[in-house]
Amino acid sequence: MLRKVITSLTPKYHKLKDKSVFILLFAASFFIRFPFFFRDYIDRDESTFILMGQSWVDGYLPYMELWDLKPPITYLFFASSIYAFGKSFLAIRFLGTLLVVITAFFTYKIGKEVSSKKLGFWAAMLCVALQSLFGSLQGVMSEHICMAFFMPGLYLLIKQKKLFWAGLSGILMGLTIMTKLNMAYVVLLLGIYFLYSYIKRREYPRGIQFSFLFAGGIFMVVFLTILPYIITGNPEAWWKSVILAPLEYTDARRYSILKMAPTFLLISIFFYYSWKKKLLDFRAVTIQILVIAILGILLSFIKGGRINSHYLIQLHPVLIVLVSMVVGKILVFQKFDYRPYLFFFSLMLPLESYLEYYSVARNKMERGTFFNGEGFTVPQYIVNNQMDTQNILFLGYHIGYWVLDVKPPTKAATHPSNICRDELFPFYDNPRSSSLQELQYILEELQPKTIVVRKNRLVFDKKEVEENEYIDAYLKKHYEIFATVDKAEVLKRLQ
Repeated sequence: MLRKVITSLTPKYHKLKDKSVFILLFAASFFIRFPFFFRDYIDRDESTFILMGQSWVDGYLPYMELWDLKPPITYLFFASSIYAFGKSFLAIRFLGTLLVVITAFFTYKIGKEVSSKKLGFWAAMLCVALQSLFGSLQGVMSEHICMAFFMPGLYLLIKQKKLFWAGLSGILMGLTIMTKLNMAYVVLLLGIYFLYSYIKRREYPRGIQFSFLFAGGIFMVVFLTILPYIITGNPEAWWKSVILAPLEYTDARRYSILKMAPTFLLISIFFYYSWKKKLLDFRAVTIQILVIAILGILLSFIKGGRINSHYLIQLHPVLIVLVSMVVGKILVFQKFDYRPYLFFFSLMLPLESYLEYYSVARNKMERGTFFNGEGFTVPQYIVNNQMDTQNILFLGYHIGYWVLDVKPPTKAATHPSNICRDELFPFYDNPRSSSLQELQYILEELQPKTIVVRKNRLVFDKKEVEENEYIDAYLKKHYEIFATVDKAEVLKRLQ
């Protein structure tokens, strides 16, 4: 009986239409991500992107009023949401869900192109899970935005029915780069591969046309992001913030190679096994394109000197397709009736979502609102108690600036950890040259009457020993704990 039920729920792959796949992917993405729509923040970077987007809506180009380390298209996404729907967490998270669906849908399209509808469908479903679960991936990260441009662009390169598609792909790749600069390595390798392919086939005119359209699309997007700065007389701000600052950041904040080694080792083993067992045809153009994309992403990780969990959002959609192809060709999996196990695995996979549904429901019953987290409760406490918000400093839960409709006290305080990234100060002309000077300026000259910190947590990363010692001593001397709100402490300056 159970087997019949599971069989009835299994899609008839040969009958699947693109519209149906899109709807199924949206349903899965929405179910997994919906309970997180009501969180104050899921990753601190998302909060920073929202602040940068709000600043743009208020009339300030990125990097001019506030500052953070991402290209402009990241902030344009958030600015567009705020401009269209107002200060709505629901709108931002819903649009983030659409980004996941777009990436997964084109994972399906690529999987269908290189193998079959069945492979493409399950690769896409796995893509939804890997972009939405495990860690802080339920928020809207810059990687989500960039992959929603990259995967359609990659699909156009693989499909490439008409030369015009090269130009459209170039535009999408330009948007990818202007969302996540590290993807420039991937796009460059793909461009070189296609140009070499045309030269190898002696199709010189078409190769020139492809290069012109592909590169032209990329440079058009890049130029359009610079144009507002040229018009306002600030092209140097774009150059220093978008190009020079990330290069400096990667040099200063590299991880040990040992931290990155497991990822590279596993992928190397996978490729070697696939080649040795002839499970992938590395002579096929489509496979070569996917392999080059993966190698480009890995190269960008090496050049960036670090791999965070959300960085893998860039790797998973492409890698999933090849892994699915290999698994489907292994004999033991071909003979194995996986459907009952897959059904139960699919039910258990979104455990984080089930827990969050419970948390949201409990919060509604206890506090009368679905929205939860210190990013909501702390600002509400500050408003209810009429606390001073002039130069207020959020050293935790800094989405509170947005909720209170106030600005961070300095550019460096846009993201709390940026205060300690003094190697980046020259790139936005910070008058202070060190993180200690920045802290002294905020605390001793601006003297915020209200400061918010995370309870029982170091203010800054444990590596920032001097900064932590200074701020702990200063807060102990000049501030008192006015209230503890959930996991936040609200400090009030002593008279």
